[in-house]
Amino acid sequence: MVASDLTSSERARYSRHLLLPEIGEAGQRRLKAGRVLCVGAGGLGSPAALYLAAAGVGTIGIVDFDVVDESNLQRQIIHGTESVGRSKLESARDRIASINPEVVVETFETRFSVANAQSLVEAFDVILDGTDNFPARYLVNDACVFYKRPNAWGSIHRFEGQAAVFAAPGGPCYRCLHPEPPPEGLVPSCAEAGVLGVLPGVIGTIQATEAIKLIVGVGEPLIGRFLIYDALKMRFRELKLRQDPECPVCGTRPSVTSLREYATYCASGVEMAPSELKARIEAGSPPAILDVREPTELAEGAIPGSTMIPLGHLSRRLAELDASRELVVYCRSGVRSARAVAILREHGFTRVSNLSGGIINWNKELGKSL
Repeated sequence: MVASDLTSSERARYSRHLLLPEIGEAGQRRLKAGRVLCVGAGGLGSPAALYLAAAGVGTIGIVDFDVVDESNLQRQIIHGTESVGRSKLESARDRIASINPEVVVETFETRFSVANAQSLVEAFDVILDGTDNFPARYLVNDACVFYKRPNAWGSIHRFEGQAAVFAAPGGPCYRCLHPEPPPEGLVPSCAEAGVLGVLPGVIGTIQATEAIKLIVGVGEPLIGRFLIYDALKMRFRELKLRQDPECPVCGTRPSVTSLREYATYCASGVEMAPSELKARIEAGSPPAILDVREPTELAEGAIPGSTMIPLGHLSRRLAELDASRELVVYCRSGVRSARAVAILREHGFTRVSNLSGGIINWNKELGKSL
């Protein structure tokens, strides 16, 4: 990084940083020359990007391909009510500009993938992982290891958050902790299990803090340290984490030597699009429709003609379903219904599919028309 001089306006904006001996003018110049890539503009990426911009990180890259949904607003503070339906990238870019117009925002409206991982990672100094699914998390980790960029990592679930710095020189990577992704459907996403709205604010800010420390070269980053935050008990714990010589990607005899993409976390094999199900309903030849959400989720709406059996009750209520009839299963976003499809197939249901994107996708595309 080549640090450039600060303008008089920047000196005024960052005056509180300049008072800190650990940062000072030299550190602020490093921040100005720094480049951080935020993979995701959701719960973790929102507070992280805002504070990176406010701190004066010169270039912030954002990778995302989603649009702002009303359910995002409870925690994704970079977006506002007026941005519902807009691209998350556009919303985030405008919000960052309002906080600090000196910052350059580079947007990448795409999914982080094997095809673009190298070009994205190598173009930035620090990668901030704001992903919310295991396939993306492992891909970001592996790319950071292969292309030698530190990974300011964070994760949230219900009331607990975790943070660490992975893939730094001499330090562990994410696979040193979890060598392989969990079985599909084992761990519910935030869309399925819920998350305390302020939790990503805490963890995302920690990620931004670590990115700033890495750029400035100050303090003790979370390298070899795994931070766990329990919001209900208001307690932080720290675990020591060493680089595993048997790690499949950063160990002495790695078995993962190239980037790979794992199956989509919500995938269930055969899927039906909302438009297809709508056409079948309107034509008078609908399949049986199974809703595996909880009764408390009915406020989000239900598909006409559906039967509700919560996922936790499904195995003992299979007799209520006709195994010979075509069946479409849905939940909120597609994760629980994917698990339900697997259960049904194990019990002889051969004509079963998962509604792509669940009730969220149904409402977004078709719900109002019905």
